[in-house]
Amino acid sequence: MDYFSLCLDGLCLLGQSVIHIVFASRLTGKKQKIWHFAIYFFLLCTIQWSFTTFNLPSVFSIGAELLALYSVSRLALQNRQSVSWVAAILAIYISQLSFGIVNPVEAILFPHMVGKTLLYLLLLLATLTVFAICACCCGAVLKFLSLTEDHQMPYVGLLLFPGLFFFAAELYILQTSYSVLPVSISLGEAGKHGVLLAMQILELAALFCTLYAYRHICRSFQTKAALQSLVQASQAQKIYITEAQMRYEQTKAFRHDIANHLSVLDGLLNSEKLDESKAYLRKLKTASASLSFPYQTGNPVVDILVSEKLGLAKEIKAEVSLLLPRPCGIDDFDLCVIFSNALDNAIHACRSIEGVTSIRISGERQGDFYMLAFENTCSDEPLPPAGTGLSNIKSVAEKYHGAILTEKAGRHFSLNVLLNISLHPDSISRQIY
Repeated sequence: MDYFSLCLDGLCLLGQSVIHIVFASRLTGKKQKIWHFAIYFFLLCTIQWSFTTFNLPSVFSIGAELLALYSVSRLALQNRQSVSWVAAILAIYISQLSFGIVNPVEAILFPHMVGKTLLYLLLLLATLTVFAICACCCGAVLKFLSLTEDHQMPYVGLLLFPGLFFFAAELYILQTSYSVLPVSISLGEAGKHGVLLAMQILELAALFCTLYAYRHICRSFQTKAALQSLVQASQAQKIYITEAQMRYEQTKAFRHDIANHLSVLDGLLNSEKLDESKAYLRKLKTASASLSFPYQTGNPVVDILVSEKLGLAKEIKAEVSLLLPRPCGIDDFDLCVIFSNALDNAIHACRSIEGVTSIRISGERQGDFYMLAFENTCSDEPLPPAGTGLSNIKSVAEKYHGAILTEKAGRHFSLNVLLNISLHPDSISRQIY
C-alpha cells in the first residue's frame, strides 16, 4: 500500500501541475512552456515532501501550493499581481472542490472495501474522476471568465473576495470532515456526507453565478465606455457637418461676388493703377485661400475632416487621391464615421512607431459601388482585435450593402471599404453608431 500511495500521490501532483498551469495560462492568455510545468511540479513535490516529513497541518500545505502557483503565474507567465492571485485561487479552489465532491462518495463506499483488492482500483478510479471534474470545472470557468489583456476586465480584484470565501469554505469542509476517512460508516453519517456533497455542488453553482455576474458587469462597463466614445464622435461629426455647410455658404457668397470683384479689378487695370490692382488681387487670393482646403475630395464635409485630421499630424506624410461622386447616396454623417475612424486608427498606428510614416487615401468607382482605400505604415506586431472604430466602419459598410477588408503585410496596413452608391436614401434604414 505504501508504494501504491506513493505512486498515487505522484499521479495527483502531476495531474494538478498540468491542470493548474494550463488553466492559469489560458485564463490569462499567456503561452505555457514545458519548463513552467517542470518548475511547478518540482515545487509541489517539495511542498508535499516537506509537510509529510515534518508532519505539518495540511492547510499550510495548501497555502504553500497557492503561493507556488501565484509565483509561477507572476514570474514565469508575467501576469499582473491581481490577475495572478485570481488565477491561483481559482485553480487551487477548483482542485480542492473536485476532491471535495469525490470525498463523500469515498466516505460512503470505501469503508466496505477495506482489505479488498478492489479498493486499489476504486482509489485509482476516484483519482481519475477528480481530474475529470477538475478539467470540466476549469473549462466552464474559462467560458465565463478571461483575464487576457485584450478583454480588459476592470476591477478584477473584486473576484478575490468571493474566490477567497469559496476557497476557505471548501478548506473548512475538507479539514473538518475528510481529513481521515472512517473505517466504518453509519446511516446517519452517510446522510451527513450526502448533505456535504449537495453543499459543495451548490458552492460550485454559486461560483459560476458570481463569474457570470462579473462578466456582465464588465460588458456593461465596456458598453458604457464605447457609447461615450460614440457620443463624442457623433458630436464631432456634427461639428464637421455644420462647419462644412458654413464653408459651402461662404464659397457660394464668394462665387456670387466674384463678378463684382473682377469688375473692380478690371477698372483698376484700365486706369493703370498697378499698385492698387496688385493689392486688390492679393486680397482676393487671401479670401479664396481661406475658403479652400489642402485636400479636395468633392465632398465639403470630408474635405474639412481630412484636412483637420491630417493637419494635426503634419509629421506624417499624407497623400489623398480620391474624388467622391456627387450625388452618391451616402449620407454625410456616414462618411464622417468612415473617414474619422479610419484616420484616427491610421494616425495612431503611425505615431506608435519611429521613422518615416505615411498615410494614403484613395478611391475608385466600380459600377454601382465605390471602393475607399486607407493605407498606412504600422508596427511589426500582430494586429490587435477589432475595436470600436472598425466595428463602426463595418456597420456603415453593411448599411450600404458593402463590406470591409483589412490586410497587414509587414509594416504596411490597408483598410478597404466597399459601398453601394446607387441606393436611394429612403431604402437605407438609419442605424445608430
